[in-house]
Amino acid sequence: MAGITSTDVARESGVSRTTVSYVLTGRDGVNISEETRRRVRETAARLGYAPSAAARALRTGRSDLVLCILPDWPVGPVIETLLDELADGLSGRGLSVLVHHGRRTRPLAELWRAVTPRAVIGFAPFADEDLLMMRQAGIQVLGTLGEEDQPDPALPSQSQLAVGALQARRLAARGVRRLGYAWPADARLEVFARDRLLGVERACADLGLPDPVVRPVALDAPTAAGAGRSWREHGVTGVAAYNDDVALAVLAGLRAEGLSCPEDVAVVGVDDVPAAALAAPPLTTVSQSIEVQARYLAALVLADLDGTKEKPEHPGHGLRLVERESA
Repeated sequence: MAGITSTDVARESGVSRTTVSYVLTGRDGVNISEETRRRVRETAARLGYAPSAAARALRTGRSDLVLCILPDWPVGPVIETLLDELADGLSGRGLSVLVHHGRRTRPLAELWRAVTPRAVIGFAPFADEDLLMMRQAGIQVLGTLGEEDQPDPALPSQSQLAVGALQARRLAARGVRRLGYAWPADARLEVFARDRLLGVERACADLGLPDPVVRPVALDAPTAAGAGRSWREHGVTGVAAYNDDVALAVLAGLRAEGLSCPEDVAVVGVDDVPAAALAAPPLTTVSQSIEVQARYLAALVLADLDGTKEKPEHPGHGLRLVERESA
């Protein structure tokens, strides 16, 4: 029923609006009998009443929202898993996750002032002005690694460097001496691809191998086949792909060129998406343990909510090589 208010619930329950507020917000330390609590909850459910999030925000100065700011990235299985796990970790405390894709259509300040979030998680560094204003407003601001200090975007990400290094070292351990790197065709992914490629290059240098042959690979058969021809011309026998989607395109391109995997060219992806285990052959990949990272972020938000001085210990990058037949 539309338009139901706490006054309606109070009148039907035979109690005051204050009692309704105490019961439905779960306030402790108030002497209200269990029978009264039960009657208020049942009446609210029967009338279809839910406490207003806007009213709670006005009363407490904060909403029950955790705002996640995504840059203009394509959202794939990794981001989806992170957001799902984060939402699950916070839901038990009555917190909800609100996701905003930062596509430069609205100033960030307008957004967080409108929703008054309890915390903001940035998937990329914030502008200094935005960061200062949010913290002055008492909003907890975190990066995806839980850091409170803004990382320098000019410096490579250590976790992404490690991803590329794991790929290169796995291929080298298989006897590959000439590596290829399958670069994503989507320009929005360049920030990750750049650091992963740098990790491959550094590992090759450490192992005494030449720089990898880099080719863009779109998620279509003709482009993938063209990259396959190029790698064959350069004697590439192992490919580190930007992620599993690109790796699957590489496998299709190899088949189109009459090459077999891993006999002619071994392939390693990143992310361990469900399709990786179903590929032909099953795809060796680097798992980033996104679930662990999401639980850590949720624990940080809850620690702040509880006023806990000791923050949860960082779980590390959680990278893990998942070995399958492609390498």
